[in-house]
Amino acid sequence: MAAYAAFGGYAVIAAIFSAGRDQVWAIWAACGYAVALLMLWRWPGLRVRTAAVLVSVALAVVAPLLWLSVAYPLEDGMAVIERSAALLLHHGTPYLAGAQLTSWRSYNPYLPVMTLFGMPAATRVGGLAGNAGVWLAVVTVILLAAAFWISAPHRGCLECRRNTLLATGIAVASPVIGLNLAVITTDPPVLALMLLSLALAVVPRGMKASAARAAGSGVALAVACDLKSTAWLAVPVMAVMFAARDGVRTLWRFLAALVVTVVGLIALLAPAVLAKPGAGAALVQNSVLFPLGLTHYKTPAESLLPGHLLTAMGTAGHVVSIGLLLAAGLAVAISLVIRPPRDVPSATWRLAAGLALMFLLGPDVRFGYFIYPLGLIGWLALASGDP
Repeated sequence: MAAYAAFGGYAVIAAIFSAGRDQVWAIWAACGYAVALLMLWRWPGLRVRTAAVLVSVALAVVAPLLWLSVAYPLEDGMAVIERSAALLLHHGTPYLAGAQLTSWRSYNPYLPVMTLFGMPAATRVGGLAGNAGVWLAVVTVILLAAAFWISAPHRGCLECRRNTLLATGIAVASPVIGLNLAVITTDPPVLALMLLSLALAVVPRGMKASAARAAGSGVALAVACDLKSTAWLAVPVMAVMFAARDGVRTLWRFLAALVVTVVGLIALLAPAVLAKPGAGAALVQNSVLFPLGLTHYKTPAESLLPGHLLTAMGTAGHVVSIGLLLAAGLAVAISLVIRPPRDVPSATWRLAAGLALMFLLGPDVRFGYFIYPLGLIGWLALASGDP
C-alpha cells in the first residue's frame, strides 16, 4: 500500500505539471494506482493483492501504451529503429554514412540488436503488430519475469510463481518502468537484460557460480550491450564481482561468453560493419560520438542535469562535462580495485551509483536515463524477499 500510494502521488503530480504523452500516461496511471490502492485497503488478502497488481498493470501500462500508439504519431526513436531495420535489410548495416547524415534525426544512437524491434514494420507488418514500441514492452515484461524467476529462492513451485508474478507486476506498473513502456523509450529492455545478467550471477552464500550461470550472465549482458551503450558500464562491475567471488576461471567464462556474443550479434545484424571500413566508422559516429555530443548535429534532448547545463555553456562547458564524465569513470574503476564487490547486491549498488554519476555528469542526458539506477535498486528490493 505504501508503494502504490507513492506511485499514485507521483502520477498525480505528473498529471498536473507535465504535458503531451507523459500527461496522458499520468492520468491513466493515477487511476490505476488509485483502484489498486482501494482494492488493497478494502479487501486484504493474497488473491486481491494479485488482482490489484494486475489492475495497475492494465491501467498504468497497457491502456496508455495502446492509446498513445494509436492516437499519437510515431516517436522519433521508433522511427529511427524502423529506418535502421530497413537499412539493414537492404545494405547490411543499420547506420547511415557521414555524407548521409543531414540532421540529428539521421543518426542511429542504438547498437545492432535494437534493429530487431523495427523488423516487423520493415517487413510491412501493419497495426500494433508492426509497432516497435509494443514489441519493446512485450520483450521487457518477459525478460523481467525471467530475472525475478531465476533470482527467487525456490521454496516451492506455487510460491515461486506467485512471487515472480507479483514482483514482475509491481516492477512493470511502477512509474520507473511503466512510464517508459507507455511513452515508448528504448531503455526498458536494456535494463531488463542487465537484471537478467545479475539474476544469473546469484548463487547461495559460500558457493561459486556454475559454468552455465557465468556464461549465461555474460550472454545476457552482451545482448544488453548490443542494444545500447549504456549497458557497457556493467561489464567491468560484473567482471570484478565474478573474479572476487568465484575466481579467475569463472571470470574468463563470463568474459568469453560476453565477447563471443557481442561480436557474433554484430556480425549477424550488421555484417557490413565488420566487412567495410566506412560502415565501421559509421557505427562509431552514430552510436558513440553522437550520444557524447561530438558530432556536427546535436541531439535536442534537454534537462536540468549538471552535464547538460555545462554543455549548454558552449565548447568549454562541453569539454568540462566530458572531463567530469571521464573522472567519474576513473573513480568507479578505482573503487572496483580498492574494494571489489563480492556478491550481486554489492555489485548492483556499485553499478547503480556509477550509472547515476554518468547520467548526472554526461552531456545531453535526459532524466529518463535514471530508469537504470532506480530500476537496479528496485529489482534488488523486490528480489530480496516476498513482494
